[in-house]
Amino acid sequence: MTYIETVIAGCGNPLFGDDGFGPAVAEELQKFPFPDYVMAIDAGTSAPELVFPLLDPTVTKKIIIIDVVDFGAAPGTVVLLRPEDFPFKGIHDAHEGGIIGSLGTIRTGIEIVIVGCQPGIVTYPEMAIGLSGEVNDAISRTVQIILDLVRKENALLKDTFLENYGRSPENNNISTPDNLLYCTILKPAATPAGTM
Repeated sequence: MTYIETVIAGCGNPLFGDDGFGPAVAEELQKFPFPDYVMAIDAGTSAPELVFPLLDPTVTKKIIIIDVVDFGAAPGTVVLLRPEDFPFKGIHDAHEGGIIGSLGTIRTGIEIVIVGCQPGIVTYPEMAIGLSGEVNDAISRTVQIILDLVRKENALLKDTFLENYGRSPENNNISTPDNLLYCTILKPAATPAGTM
């Protein structure tokens, strides 16, 4: 049986403009040959009910959540966050019923990283299919950020998909394009004594 240690969940609804960002990134990530213990999924709007509560901390060690988040930046700006960043620092859901309120359904022991994108348009509750240009342009940058996050933890991934992504094996740093904001420096979650 394969155990999923890292879940990458693209959250959101493509019926509401830029809220479709998470699923669009997940679709791109599914093109990469991740090892069996890393899974990228389009969690849509069901993550709080059908994905988060089912994660088992004895198996899953990390979840990377991709969603639109309002942090007052220019549309298309991408930020890496931790749950403790909310609601401090002026960061909140981009619309009612967003992902932030559901982070508490993820069990203790699973590291949570949120890759948030500042939306340009979220039409909820009115329907409007399609991403704004700025948010659409952020998809490839976000894919690169997530690949770098996963690759830093899994040296075996290095040779597996670097060629697919057009990067040299010598370049192991997370890239920092002009409109990438690091709100919190990513550090490995502390492992409780006696666990491993």
